[in-house]
Amino acid sequence: MGIAERREREKEQRQKEIIDAAERIFFAEGVENSTMGEVAAAAELSKGTLYLYFENKNDLYHAIVLRGLNIMFDMFEKAVAKEEKGIEKLSALGQAYFEFHRQFPNYANAILHHEGHKLEIDSKEKSPYMGQCFEAGNRIFELMQEAVKIGIRDGSMHPDLNPLLVSMVMWGHSNGIMQLIESKGEVFSKMLGIGNAEDIMDYSFRLMRCYLEKRS
Repeated sequence: MGIAERREREKEQRQKEIIDAAERIFFAEGVENSTMGEVAAAAELSKGTLYLYFENKNDLYHAIVLRGLNIMFDMFEKAVAKEEKGIEKLSALGQAYFEFHRQFPNYANAILHHEGHKLEIDSKEKSPYMGQCFEAGNRIFELMQEAVKIGIRDGSMHPDLNPLLVSMVMWGHSNGIMQLIESKGEVFSKMLGIGNAEDIMDYSFRLMRCYLEKRS
């Protein structure tokens, strides 16, 4: 291994350690209530050293969001690979989305928080991690759109569907349902007897499927 390669690996390892420390701080205290000084202390680094790797807290936060998006993409990719028909691929994506929230609630919340802020098109140029988040999100949307295209071709979905619009609506729908479950799910279950989070999400997917599925 050459000197340059070793230094690059050392840099990547240090970045990983900093992101690990940031996750512990941000997930425990919230991004708004955390400081770069706390992250530096958790990573056992000086604050000055921290800024050699990350420009600011926002940059570091997007590095965490990127981790979550990459995990989500991997789960989505495996989900669609198990099914053949487009409508089943799309249903599998919905289930994978719910499973992602169940297994990785901190990453899921970070992504929801990230998406709750207005996106400036040029802002992705200001932060390498923000730019990578933008690209990771596009890869996820491409998976969803491809599932719709396959469904149109194999006849399992309506031929007049717009793959991009379907993906956007499903993403927004799923995010909204998850936020509703997280904020009101316990009330729904205990006071209204509607069911648990999985029941609510499953019902929402079945409603979406009724609209998307082509019936003979």
